[in-house]
Amino acid sequence: MIIGDDILEIFIRGDKVKVTKAMNDYIVEKLGKLDKYFDDSSDIRANVVIKIKSVGQKVEVTIPLKKFILRAEETQEDVYAAVDVIIDKIERQIRKNKTKLSSKKVKNTDLILDSIEDIEEEKTNVIKRKQIEVKPMSEEEAIIQMELLGHNFYLFKDDKDDTPTLVYKRSDGNYGIIETK
Repeated sequence: MIIGDDILEIFIRGDKVKVTKAMNDYIVEKLGKLDKYFDDSSDIRANVVIKIKSVGQKVEVTIPLKKFILRAEETQEDVYAAVDVIIDKIERQIRKNKTKLSSKKVKNTDLILDSIEDIEEEKTNVIKRKQIEVKPMSEEEAIIQMELLGHNFYLFKDDKDDTPTLVYKRSDGNYGIIETK
């Protein structure tokens, strides 16, 4: 279902679950509170996916902007509790990164930075820098190498087209691949 009228456009979809009118209305109301952060929210689309998990209901919200993506997911006993936590997470992401977003390096962020209340900035420091040799290999070989090193991710060159590729271990125990263009 798509909602929008000079406000944030919201696309809500259930994955093996029917999205009720009450769920839809609650999500629209809560996500509508994020409008105050966006310069022109009618150009912004929030994608919401609701899934049933063995331990509860999982809600994922993704809001692609011009320069970056706001994203949060939460699993709770019910959708309403998950949505509440997600709104808090997204607002915290915006507040936490306000200073970085308002720097001269980042322009046209779709956000109205004046409307964002300040939060004590957590300074990010690069504490280690490492140079590695990125070798051509298959995805399977990269997974084996990652496991041998005991890491959660591994950077390699895809042996088919020589592009930098990243394999990572997902929280569900499976693997993901991030490919560069």
